[in-house]
Amino acid sequence: MNPKLINLFDYESLAKQRLPQTVLDYYASGAWDEVTLLDNRRAFERYKLCPRMLVDVSQQDLSTKILGKQLDIPILIAPMAFQCLADAEGELATVRAASAFGAGMVLSTMSTKSLEEVAIKVKSENLQHLWFQLYIHRDRSLTRDLIQRAEAAGFNALCLTVDVPVLGRRERDQQNNFTLPSGLELANLSGCKIPETVGESGVFAYVAQQFDPALTWKDIDWLRSQTNLPLVVKGILRPDDAVRAVEYGVQGVIVSNHGGRQLDGAIATIDALSDVVAAVGDHVDVLVDSGFRRGTDILKALALGAKAVLVGRPVLWGLSVAGEAGVRKVLEILQDELSIAMALSGCRTIQEIDASLIKQV
Repeated sequence: MNPKLINLFDYESLAKQRLPQTVLDYYASGAWDEVTLLDNRRAFERYKLCPRMLVDVSQQDLSTKILGKQLDIPILIAPMAFQCLADAEGELATVRAASAFGAGMVLSTMSTKSLEEVAIKVKSENLQHLWFQLYIHRDRSLTRDLIQRAEAAGFNALCLTVDVPVLGRRERDQQNNFTLPSGLELANLSGCKIPETVGESGVFAYVAQQFDPALTWKDIDWLRSQTNLPLVVKGILRPDDAVRAVEYGVQGVIVSNHGGRQLDGAIATIDALSDVVAAVGDHVDVLVDSGFRRGTDILKALALGAKAVLVGRPVLWGLSVAGEAGVRKVLEILQDELSIAMALSGCRTIQEIDASLIKQV
């Protein structure tokens, strides 16, 4: 491992040198002018830490509980499609790294390794949080089949993404006519293909053809009728939507703007977090994604009420640089940085992190 790779930005820089331009653009791009993509990072600067002093932090515990199950560090790997574009082992390498660190992983519907392959890789491990991310397709039998397969494979929860009635316009992908290269496929969706297009992103065309834009809150009832797995809803930015999700019986809410890839100009997730937490109280676990690059970012999110965070693009950078070892290193860096940030803030456990540590400026 290159000793100069000391933080997540170093991994991003090296990944950008190694990845083909079309793949880099697919992973890195946001919607339209990428305002929200950039604001997801800048927003962390609007929150300052107010550390406690003279606390014995010689012993630390970074574990927490999500959906009633232990998580060794308050990090899950976000659902991200097409990970074999970064490394031949793709999602298999990623899930092994997550298991090694006691982090969680959310597998994308649009993964390039099947949900069964991924589940087999961790059946002998103590991975308490292996979730399957779900898009509702127009063909409900296809969606029902995915749910049944996830249950049979041993996934612990379903994560319904609700912010993609249509795909956000990612102009870099449009310019590149992005599609999957020969040899890669939608491993969970037999018979479905990302089309080759001219003047358009193949993913944009696929979503327009396959995803159900008529999805409403009532479909939460349908989904809950299909499974006994806990249901987490991803893509919430408003307190009233969070409350409604609770009313429809979900067990978790992920505050997310899809990494700035859907509605450009949407609020940064860290700015939306505290209002969502206040609205739902202790009724469900609240998680948050988008823009996390430092341990201090995670500390701020926990102080604002999140139970854990989801990390996305840095995992892809680690994967593209060094496969499973690269993902492990990314998680190790975040774990170490969070531990240091907690110690310097006078926090021995995740439970000691609270709103008194944060001041918004």
